[in-house]
Amino acid sequence: MKVKMVNCLAAMAFTATALLQVHPAAAQGVIDNSALSSPTFREHKRTFGLVYTLPNEVNDLLGITIGGLLREKLLNAKLIDEALRFNIPHVTVLHIHNPDPTTPEKMLNAMPKLPPVLNVTLKNFYTTEAAKGAGHPWWLDLGIVKEGPSFEAMMAFDTIATAALTPLRDGPLPRVTGPVYAVMGDAAKELVQTVGVSGLNTVKNGKELRPHNPHNTLVYSMAKFTPEIQAAFDQTAVEFNQILPNGIPTSFKTVSIVELGFAGNVLREIYRISLEDGSVLNVATGAKMTK
Repeated sequence: MKVKMVNCLAAMAFTATALLQVHPAAAQGVIDNSALSSPTFREHKRTFGLVYTLPNEVNDLLGITIGGLLREKLLNAKLIDEALRFNIPHVTVLHIHNPDPTTPEKMLNAMPKLPPVLNVTLKNFYTTEAAKGAGHPWWLDLGIVKEGPSFEAMMAFDTIATAALTPLRDGPLPRVTGPVYAVMGDAAKELVQTVGVSGLNTVKNGKELRPHNPHNTLVYSMAKFTPEIQAAFDQTAVEFNQILPNGIPTSFKTVSIVELGFAGNVLREIYRISLEDGSVLNVATGAKMTK
């Protein structure tokens, strides 16, 4: 209880000072938005991101409560690619596209002040499209309860991380170009143009704008989001909410720099950064680093 209280106070303090740390960095290379004029998706080369990986106990609980049911439903719907697609379960801070292999190291060097340990609750399964009416991609997500000091600290960190890290992109994320960009609203399009993807927190005219919606994704799909598919997986969400009505309380004690696929699925973890002491682990070598 004492540890949770300390974390709560630290989260409140971080949120109170976060906006003072928003200093948009200069672009590290050429940012090319020309793909936004194309009706097709931009070619995907490499996407890197900053995420909170789910603790093992959360993954284990999801596996034994809904994992089997989800695999069965995907196979019954003939969504074989979705059933097989690899992903390290996580909650995203942000993603940037850049084929430069040194991007993860640059992200580490540009990392802003980290939040404290985040005590959150994963709750509420739902389906969502990249943009309503785009057809694909679509996802089955598990949300986060949007209240409390840790949620506020999470949102504040997204704001400062967006300012610090999105200048490292080479252009928009491929999954928000083409047919997705074409049907976006004006606010979402502006974010794609200025930070490379919609759904990130920014500061505009001195005011913080918070469209960020932190969540864990269970299904990544490029299949068409037909009315039949939507109905089937909306019902899946209803059933999963009945199985886990109280959600899953957990703590994020690390944040990781990762590499992702086109749809946002995490393929590998590169650097794991402690929210307790700021230490950095090179996941591949096991070496401890100083930021």
